[in-house]
Amino acid sequence: LSCAYEISKNPNIRVAIIEQSVSPGGGAWLGGQLFSAMVVRKPAHRFLDELGIQYDEQEDYVVIKHAALFTSTIMSKLLARPNVKLFNAVAAEDLIVKENRVAGVVTNWALVSMNHDTQSCMDPNVMESKVVVSSCGHDGPFGATGVKRLKSIGMIDSVPGMKALDMNTAEDAIVRLTREVVPGMIVTGMEVAEIDGAPRMGPTFGAMMISGQKAAHLALKALGQPNAIDGTFSEAERVQPEFVLAAAETEEIVDA
Repeated sequence: LSCAYEISKNPNIRVAIIEQSVSPGGGAWLGGQLFSAMVVRKPAHRFLDELGIQYDEQEDYVVIKHAALFTSTIMSKLLARPNVKLFNAVAAEDLIVKENRVAGVVTNWALVSMNHDTQSCMDPNVMESKVVVSSCGHDGPFGATGVKRLKSIGMIDSVPGMKALDMNTAEDAIVRLTREVVPGMIVTGMEVAEIDGAPRMGPTFGAMMISGQKAAHLALKALGQPNAIDGTFSEAERVQPEFVLAAAETEEIVDA
């Protein structure tokens, strides 16, 4: 959602959000262990300020009283934009690849994709695109399906899976390793941990938001549009939080 929110600020780019669940947002509707509060490590609170979401200030993090306040707010702003279309309850069950470049996704109803073994075949549809951003997360029936498919078709060598929990190291690594892993496909969020063997992060959401912002600017760069990655974005100073985390100096950060 943060990626779609950031990239759709450019009215010339059409954004399709493909969400296998009925409710978009992944695990961002709740905090840890299904509790209400959402913990966001600074400097991602700047993104909350932009969205107008209130929070309680702590030393190096902030707390939103209910995670759903973040998710519902960003969705209401994002889906109101004329260049954004949400396809929920839809699974991306395969990739379109042309000349060694990811060129879109193969889609089907999520319930159909989950039950291919229990019913007769239902052929999918396709959505072609110039850039695909994969944010399939980890665990679950659809976990890391983007990078797993890249491995199965030989476009990447391995998907080692995420390592054990280390929140601060994970947050730094997720943002720093968000990138275009193969031509046409950018990986963001916890799916990055699956492809790079970074630690899992647990119930803290700062890197999720900032990784999405960074992915958006990587996509803008791939599309030849002004972006904060190469400094061509006119408001680059205002969208710098992703580079604060990405530049964190620690020997524990996973190398790309």
